[in-house]
Amino acid sequence: MVKARQKRGKKIMMLIAFIISVIVMLNIIGFVVNKAIFSNELESIKPYGQLVNVHGRNMHVYSMGEGEITIVLLPGSSVPLPSADFGPLMRELSKQFTVVCIEYFGVGFSDETDTPRTNDNYTEEIRTALTLAGFSPPYVLMPHSASGIYSEYYASKYPQEISSIIMLDTTSSAIKETNVPEFVYKLSKLQQATGFNRIINALVVPSLLKESNGYTKQEINDYARFLNHSFNNTIIDQNLRLNDNIVEVMGMNFPDEVSVLKIVQLAQLSKLEKSIKRII
Repeated sequence: MVKARQKRGKKIMMLIAFIISVIVMLNIIGFVVNKAIFSNELESIKPYGQLVNVHGRNMHVYSMGEGEITIVLLPGSSVPLPSADFGPLMRELSKQFTVVCIEYFGVGFSDETDTPRTNDNYTEEIRTALTLAGFSPPYVLMPHSASGIYSEYYASKYPQEISSIIMLDTTSSAIKETNVPEFVYKLSKLQQATGFNRIINALVVPSLLKESNGYTKQEINDYARFLNHSFNNTIIDQNLRLNDNIVEVMGMNFPDEVSVLKIVQLAQLSKLEKSIKRII
């Protein structure tokens, strides 16, 4: 009886070892194939706008229109190619305004950086990039997602440079986000390196960029390719510091002279109500 159990246990252990070996082998094969075929797939895509040197690294600034008022679009967290993602909105706004899309370090055509992803660093990088690209304040900031936090910080520190903020479903500065363990982001980066994310993106993730929504074929194709390279150390640092950035903004006094309009999805209304109650 004991020998039978030991034999069965040994078979189970061998089966588990075999499964783990197969998984490891598939990941190694996926890594080699992904590296050999797709490592340079973004090099053929030319930046839509201009690259400016911010603290020794290239930052992508994309603009349209020649209106007197300058609207600055700031991307949400982990959006792989903001200049494509904002494409239809930029074309519509450019009919009346000068509209500028800033791609932070780590996303789109901008370089990665080792500089900590703090509110102050984001703000100074935005200001520097806009100046080098030939734009001057005051600006209307139009942030999405986590950029709402950086925009509130920017307006609080330099109120004379910001005339108003139009928040597109932005992260609340009244409620802290749920902390995501660092290993989750590291795992996503590993999955990207092995090509697993590429398979998931192709089979499971529905494309929100469609020609029926005003996107061009180039924007759709470029976005899909950048999506497979969206995880890097810069983006991981941004996500890990988000709560600290929220807490910092919580302790700042927002300037009365800067008007704010917040546009949210219906699913986010309950969260917004909690934020308002906390603020007042």
